[in-house]
Amino acid sequence: MEFITQKITMGKDLGVHGNLFGGNMLSWIDEAAGTMAVTICRTPNMVTLKLEEVIFRKAVKVGHLIKIYGKVVRMGTSSITLCMEARKYNPISDEENIVCDTFLTFVRIDESGEPVPIPSSVREKYKHLSEK
Repeated sequence: MEFITQKITMGKDLGVHGNLFGGNMLSWIDEAAGTMAVTICRTPNMVTLKLEEVIFRKAVKVGHLIKIYGKVVRMGTSSITLCMEARKYNPISDEENIVCDTFLTFVRIDESGEPVPIPSSVREKYKHLSEK
């Protein structure tokens, strides 16, 4: 998996039980995946189509560092699907543990919001992951 970004959990990010609010984690993951999709597909015109089941595996508390990773798992004509992981990082031990993971699909759109093909040079690079 490729490292995309990192966040530090702050008090404003917590829910009522003192853990990172799940919606904030989803926002972080969507933003990271979006930047990855835009970079890979060489266009700023990518939108989130689908966020698959999300598993919150461990609690995240104030001060925890979260590193977000992604990898391409599927390339379509106008869409890309990424596997995303958020990992709690311990800077003392350099250990990382998955706290959340999911798959997101993005679609390339034109000015009217209609799907358009991802550049063929990009699709060619990921043809081994093409939809069957």
